[in-house]
Amino acid sequence: MEKIIVYVDDAAYAREHLAQLLPAESAASGAHHWVLVACPPRMTHRISKWVSHSARENWRAKWFSKALSELTPTLCRPGDQLTPLLAKGRLTELTQQLKLEHGAAKVIDARRPKIGVDLEPVAPDVPPAGHSGWALPGAVLGMGALLVMANELTE
Repeated sequence: MEKIIVYVDDAAYAREHLAQLLPAESAASGAHHWVLVACPPRMTHRISKWVSHSARENWRAKWFSKALSELTPTLCRPGDQLTPLLAKGRLTELTQQLKLEHGAAKVIDARRPKIGVDLEPVAPDVPPAGHSGWALPGAVLGMGALLVMANELTE
């Protein structure tokens, strides 16, 4: 049984990303043991003034159960096994811990890429999903749009 660790932060994006990989995975071997690591969106440090720790943990648990219910039909096929896990702490350390626990496992980063934000790597040898190697800061994009508008106004 092949073991695959999948990191997810957006269920809809992960379904699309995994749908491209699943036909190739299904042809390669029969059953899979999926370790689904859910990475809920981070809340800003300022929110602690308004929301208690238990309320944040309840929100994380609800988000986790919703993401799990959306992804389970995609991942679980006959003979497959699913181990859900809610990420806490650094992802590289979690990957090392999971590899020690489950042995040799393939790691897939199915987190949604964000413009101008570098995602934390899940392992040294796994690039983030959709990582192009560079990101444009918002100021550069804004200046480009401003120059295009100025050019069109002068014509």
